[in-house]
Amino acid sequence: MAAVLGLIIGVVVGLFVRPDIPIFLQPYLPIMVVAALDALLGAARSYFERNFSDRVFVISFLSNVVTATLLVLLGNQLGVGSQLSTAVIVVLGIRIFSNVSAIRRFIFQG
Repeated sequence: MAAVLGLIIGVVVGLFVRPDIPIFLQPYLPIMVVAALDALLGAARSYFERNFSDRVFVISFLSNVVTATLLVLLGNQLGVGSQLSTAVIVVLGIRIFSNVSAIRRFIFQG
């Protein structure tokens, strides 16, 4: 739950501080956010399944963000950045919706 609390605090601070995002990071930021959201929802799902591990969460969070960013960077270097970005978003989107549906089942089943 510390991760969720940290996320909430980070969002609130980000809303008030309004940081400037460097130009070179702007194409990668949406992919990073979606990858982080996938890891967060995966952690929530594992919490409801009672097999949450903070180590697995941190490794999953970092590896998702770094891998997705590197894939988009590679796509940009190859000249197919938008296609690879779309592929990453689709794959992570499928995982996000899968995790959300599992969380919803746990909540409504009691």
